[in-house]
Amino acid sequence: MALTDTKVRAGKPDEKAYILTDSDGLFLYIHPNGSKYWRFRFRFGGKQHLMAFGVYPEISLADARERRDAARKQVTLGIYPREHKKELKEEQQKEFNTVEKVARDWHATNKKWS
Repeated sequence: MALTDTKVRAGKPDEKAYILTDSDGLFLYIHPNGSKYWRFRFRFGGKQHLMAFGVYPEISLADARERRDAARKQVTLGIYPREHKKELKEEQQKEFNTVEKVARDWHATNKKWS
């Protein structure tokens, strides 16, 4: 049975970690310290894999489902979703840390030097 926001909010910590399952591989991992993590279990290349989506409540149930659907679509297209996510982060980091950008940021914050 699919999760509801009420069930997610009602998930309380226990002595041992446990999961609340949604559908199509999505579940909420509830840690004994009370933190709640969205996880997605999928098969790729004949092996089972696990992908993290973030922490509840920063990532809502609807957001987690959207991310799950996007990852499932990538799997059906033959794209490994964890590697794809890693490549996107690397591209963003390259764009973020160009020499020109760092120099302009430094120059903007240190006007006394110019």
